[in-house]
Amino acid sequence: MTECFRFSPYEWYDAHPCNPGSDVVENNFTLLNSFWFGVGALMQQGSELMPKALSTRIIGGIWWFFTLIIISSYTANLAAFLTVERMESPIESADDLAKQTKIEYGAVKDGATMTFFKKSKISTFEKMWAFMSSRQQTALVKSNEEGVQRVLSADYAFLMESTSIEYVTQRNCNLTQIGAPIDSKGYGIGTPLGSPYKEKITIAVLQLQEDGKLHMIKEKWWRGNGCPEEENKDASALGIQNIGGIFIVLAAGLVLSVFVAIGEFIYKLRKTAEREQRSLCSTMAQELRLSLTCQRRVKHKPQAPVMVKTEAVINMHTFNDRRLPGKDNMTCNTGLTPVFP
Repeated sequence: MTECFRFSPYEWYDAHPCNPGSDVVENNFTLLNSFWFGVGALMQQGSELMPKALSTRIIGGIWWFFTLIIISSYTANLAAFLTVERMESPIESADDLAKQTKIEYGAVKDGATMTFFKKSKISTFEKMWAFMSSRQQTALVKSNEEGVQRVLSADYAFLMESTSIEYVTQRNCNLTQIGAPIDSKGYGIGTPLGSPYKEKITIAVLQLQEDGKLHMIKEKWWRGNGCPEEENKDASALGIQNIGGIFIVLAAGLVLSVFVAIGEFIYKLRKTAEREQRSLCSTMAQELRLSLTCQRRVKHKPQAPVMVKTEAVINMHTFNDRRLPGKDNMTCNTGLTPVFP
């Protein structure tokens, strides 16, 4: 950015506008000032430095557009991240449920789940049973249907068999299962003692399980056309695929500004070379050396042609003065011949 600002001849201005004879021009876009210009745009605050040439204005406009998109994308992503954090459930496991008392929880009265908590020797489950037993009138319900309705209408967590929870949550998308199962028990088919069907049923169930038919049946009757899979609610970070286009626009703008700056440079130097009657190559070499040197902040303006009186012209005027009568009463306008250094 600094080199492009110093490369354009239209970014150099008269350092002393009140002194017409001054031969010094100045460029404000030093390395530090260019850095300040970029940071001011990035922070949406601007700066007192403003580009004047077309090429540098293209750079400034593209950089402002780039910073606008980057800051807007970051702000939107931050807002989404904070919103998702507020939407996260405060309860993620049985331990979280046991550590709090704001959300009430319970199970079916005299059911298998209540018996599990009542007989458990694990400290977390003992603490949960102590909470439920102290509030039996409100924490324990009469059926699974009553517990589900209680969850939907109040701050209540209902503890029941995982298979039943999976079935209910697939039928009602407003319900969800929190945490992993806290106990594992299998289902069985009861038969009379010594029944001839015991072995046949056992072999048939094992065969269905090995063939995957039990899983297919569960998928059909449990999931079916139920609720869709819960998507990940974490706010994803912005990647290059999200904001890659703005970098392409920035690169295209920089390339365009470089070509415009080269056009400005050649156009200005061609006029300077014609005015000073110098070759374009020498003028260009001197201008490049002065413009692209980071240590120099000022450079001399091109000198105008110097008007001096030559010896031949002086002798001619002296000869004419001798020949003209009344030369003492005449005003002589001395001619000047331009001589270029």
